[in-house]
Amino acid sequence: MIGVILAAGCGTRLAGSNIVRPKCLAPFDGTALIDLQIGALRACSVDDIVVVVGFEADHVRRSCPPEVRFIENARFAETNSLYSLWLSRGLLAHGFVMLNCDVLFDPQMLMDLLTARHPDALLVSYPASGDAPFGEEEMKVKVRAGRVVDIRKDLPAGEVDGENVGIVKFSASGAARLVRILDQFVGAGSVREWAPRAFREFAREASLYAIGTRGLPWIEIDTPADYRRATVQVFPAIRTAVGDLTRSCDHTSVASPSPVPLLRQGRH
Repeated sequence: MIGVILAAGCGTRLAGSNIVRPKCLAPFDGTALIDLQIGALRACSVDDIVVVVGFEADHVRRSCPPEVRFIENARFAETNSLYSLWLSRGLLAHGFVMLNCDVLFDPQMLMDLLTARHPDALLVSYPASGDAPFGEEEMKVKVRAGRVVDIRKDLPAGEVDGENVGIVKFSASGAARLVRILDQFVGAGSVREWAPRAFREFAREASLYAIGTRGLPWIEIDTPADYRRATVQVFPAIRTAVGDLTRSCDHTSVASPSPVPLLRQGRH
């Protein structure tokens, strides 16, 4: 299985702030966010890692370990994550796990996804009691009988079950189906779509299972407020988990997830 990190975007909502751009390089205790993601992948035995770069591509390349491979989205300013994922299509034949580069997460979430028995699955964060309603920007998910049946930002409130975390896995057969869908979108000129648009079409044809986050802390970093919360609340809550999983994980095989205490964190 290959790991694909989508890191081509500009992070426009961070423009004008003093936060490092591209946002995949935002630091946490001196470590760039993308390095934390790479570490989580490696701790889960995903050692073949490809980063799709675009905005400040050379800066991102210099910040990654030498073993990481790169694909450049030269059209990053006029395309979106679906197109970036499509660019990596030639590497996906044996299955893959995809991460959006702006997600800070407890690495146990990735372990849970990769060890789930379902071959094609999406991480979904279910709201806790008392959470505020989802806003316009969240990528919302509708789940029925454990399967994703819809995923989009404009999903009607009454149909929303959770939020897309931005981490998904596909088996070899699932990847082949998804690549066909990506080809159809790009062939039709729909290059400004988010990658979940393709996942939505996949879920209409085949089973895409929802794997819950179990209340583990995570956040998608889009705005200065997100980064402040990531620094003050989320990273301190996962700092130990980041170190423990990296030290304890067998790099020759993906271990079964171990029990972890639930940390109640509101979604971002």
